[in-house]
Amino acid sequence: MSRGRIGLVSLVAFGYAFLYLPVILLVIFSFNDSKLVTVWGGFSTRWYAEMFQNESLLQAAWRSLQIASINATFAVILGTLAAHVMSRYRRFRGRNGLDLLLTAPLVMPDVIIGLALLLLFVNMEQIIGWPAGRGITTITLAHITFSLAYAAIVIRARMGQLDLSLEEAAMDLGARPFTVFVRITLPLLAPALVSAWLLSFTLSLDDLVIASFVSGPGSTTLPMWIYSSVRMGVSPQVNALATLMLALVTLGVLVAGVLMHKKNA
Repeated sequence: MSRGRIGLVSLVAFGYAFLYLPVILLVIFSFNDSKLVTVWGGFSTRWYAEMFQNESLLQAAWRSLQIASINATFAVILGTLAAHVMSRYRRFRGRNGLDLLLTAPLVMPDVIIGLALLLLFVNMEQIIGWPAGRGITTITLAHITFSLAYAAIVIRARMGQLDLSLEEAAMDLGARPFTVFVRITLPLLAPALVSAWLLSFTLSLDDLVIASFVSGPGSTTLPMWIYSSVRMGVSPQVNALATLMLALVTLGVLVAGVLMHKKNA
């Protein structure tokens, strides 16, 4: 093996180790009997049992899952409509402005987005009385605002690769535009829709900065709960929760891989 190949393999191995070794250590220390997350005190599953008895942690996790699911669903719906307009209607008044609005959240700092949305919600409450205070509703609306941009980009990229002759053939056979969109376009967009949904779900579940601006009492999300616990000292329960989430994600990836393998076979 040449020196260049050895160096390349070593660099790749170092990169993978840098990415996944902390995850492996997190899983290992989730079975640590010690209260100190950096000191091994023997094998134990006590933190999993205590995690399921921690009501505040479970509520924060369930709240984050609810917000992420609603956010991902609406982001995909609105992103699909925006991508359809941008891909199918090349020229219309306000196209450049819409394109700017769709891409702005991609490059705008989260602090600016969070502060702007906070001011928006405060002024809306003063003018129309809604939303009443800051909570789950405002967090969900804020997440939809920035997740929409990511969903629209993913779906728009896929829509630009579709064969328009299929849609034209369906309309030549008498299908109405809405029927063509539902029966032809959406099935072809299915991989992009799933990808956009998962991306939006992950972005929402992972968000801390924006949620901190637009949240209120009783609306603590899981990242906020973890951040507050880290400031007081990391609890091994966090390792246990992260391990369970990692197991669910791994299971989902394996199931998706099996389904794709059967489809291509």
